[in-house]
Amino acid sequence: MTATYDPTAQFDIDVSEEIYRSGPDGDWPVRLYRPQGDGPFPVLLDVHGGAWSNGSYLNNEDVDRALAASGILVAAIEFRQAPEHVYPAQVADVNYGTRWLKARAADLGGDPATLGALGTSSGGHSLMLSVLKPSDPRYAAETLAADPSADATVRYAINGWPVLDSHARYLYARDAGVERLMKSSENYFGDEDTMREGNPQLVLERGEQTALPPALILQGTKDDNVPLAISERFVATYESLGGSIERVLFSDMPHAFTREPGPETDRAIQLMKSFIAEQLKDR
Repeated sequence: MTATYDPTAQFDIDVSEEIYRSGPDGDWPVRLYRPQGDGPFPVLLDVHGGAWSNGSYLNNEDVDRALAASGILVAAIEFRQAPEHVYPAQVADVNYGTRWLKARAADLGGDPATLGALGTSSGGHSLMLSVLKPSDPRYAAETLAADPSADATVRYAINGWPVLDSHARYLYARDAGVERLMKSSENYFGDEDTMREGNPQLVLERGEQTALPPALILQGTKDDNVPLAISERFVATYESLGGSIERVLFSDMPHAFTREPGPETDRAIQLMKSFIAEQLKDR
């Protein structure tokens, strides 16, 4: 049985947690937002931001709850962060989490064939590296025992205020004298060569991508954390390679604006729902 999705539907939800990955570096949790009703439901992976070094899987809780209440099984993962864990650790966790969710989805009432993903800020960076190169041997290095054949491809990707060019964002922070952003980049990547290597924009320009799923970018025009030129360039390059991508700008909204309630947050959630419905309409 395949999932259907009506973005106007309303469901009660159940929230629970479990461990999706264990290893010598610890146990890593996932928070599950599950619609209560007859499934299966579409499935969404949530990858939070935090400059690769902070934040938590609760960052996008209000958005996750709203999407789940419309009939989507949402899984928000926690993952390794800098400075203890450097690139590509976070991308590898996102890749593993994607495969884990595919393997686990049916047991949770979801349809693994519908799996899409949401990444915000630095989470958008980690997500898009895995999305563009789902079989990269560094990103897919850890075997999923439950289903070794599961892959990290996604049906679609939604990005909120994403860091899609990690080197350009570092140069922006350096030129603007924003020490905290410079330090977070240095803690995760180590040097500028690595910022250029682990870089969604340059992955596209180098022709390294093996997947180009439909994508949506949401960003406020007063984002002083990620310049608008970064997402603009990414959209142009994505389209030039034959990918389907849309960028929606929110007037006068800052970085991470959906963490606060308001009309523009409501609009962003509605856009996400409509985008997801469009990707799943032919199922």
